[in-house]
Amino acid sequence: MNNHPWHDIPVGKNAPATVQAIIEISRGSKAKYEVDKASGLLRLDRVLHSAFYYPINYGFIPQTYAGDQDPLDILVLSQIDFEPLSIVEANVIGVMRMTDKGIDDKIISVCTNDVAVNWIQCLEDLPPHLLSEIRHFFEQYKKLEHTHVEVDELLGKDKAYTIIEQSIVDYQTQILPSLKS
Repeated sequence: MNNHPWHDIPVGKNAPATVQAIIEISRGSKAKYEVDKASGLLRLDRVLHSAFYYPINYGFIPQTYAGDQDPLDILVLSQIDFEPLSIVEANVIGVMRMTDKGIDDKIISVCTNDVAVNWIQCLEDLPPHLLSEIRHFFEQYKKLEHTHVEVDELLGKDKAYTIIEQSIVDYQTQILPSLKS
């Protein structure tokens, strides 16, 4: 059986509050990986062109489809760096709304199984500098590629839940039918 991380891993039984995240990029990496839509393996998209590294574990929520025609992105805070293609249960605490060739939302979450962070319930519980660092990274990391990225706003978990719910519906109506044919 061929398991594909986007299609064969469930979103999570308590979605949208708690979801499963598939990690593509470990915190501290300069490599930008993306799941290959055909094979389910990780494909190196590029090495970051700037002196930056990912400040937080980065991945996607399976069985979702976002406005950028990819699975919905998720950032997972933890005291550890996750291995790529790890499945991590994550509590959703907010969303960072970005514009990068269209809307490119990043769900912000904390690792459910990490006692150092699983007490965090909302964006206001995060250290302000951490949010500034994440925002700064996403505003700057593509500048040397001559790509403009704009971080519009940080929104709470209610907005994040709405975005996740819509991305699940979009997956079921736009992606799932083509998988069954």
